[in-house]
Amino acid sequence: MRVLWNGNSATVGEVVELIEGPDKPAYNSILTVLRILERKGYVRHEKDGRAFVYLPVINRSQARRRAVSQLVSRFFDGSEEALMLNLLGHEHPTEDERNRVRALVAGHTAEGDR
Repeated sequence: MRVLWNGNSATVGEVVELIEGPDKPAYNSILTVLRILERKGYVRHEKDGRAFVYLPVINRSQARRRAVSQLVSRFFDGSEEALMLNLLGHEHPTEDERNRVRALVAGHTAEGDR
C-alpha cells in the first residue's frame, strides 16, 4: 500500500521494483497481495495495455482506522480501553508520548461533553 500511496498507482512490476530492502518479494507474491487488497476494497485496478495498474481506494488514515478497528475487534473483544491499557502496560512511552496521549484523552473527553 505504501508504494501505491506514494506514487498514486503502479503495476505489479513497479511495486516489486519500489519495495526497498534486501528481501524483495516475488512478483507472484505481490500479485496475490494486490488481488487480496482489491477483494477487500483497499485497491482497484485499471487495464493499461496488457498490464493492470493498481490504484489505492482508501488513504493511509482510512487504512489505519480499519486496521485498528479490526485489531480491537479480534484481540480485545471490541474494547478500545483494553487496547490502550495493553499498550501503556507493555510499552515504554517517552514523556512526550505520554503527554500527547493525555492531550488526546483530554480533547476527546471535552468533545464528548458538548
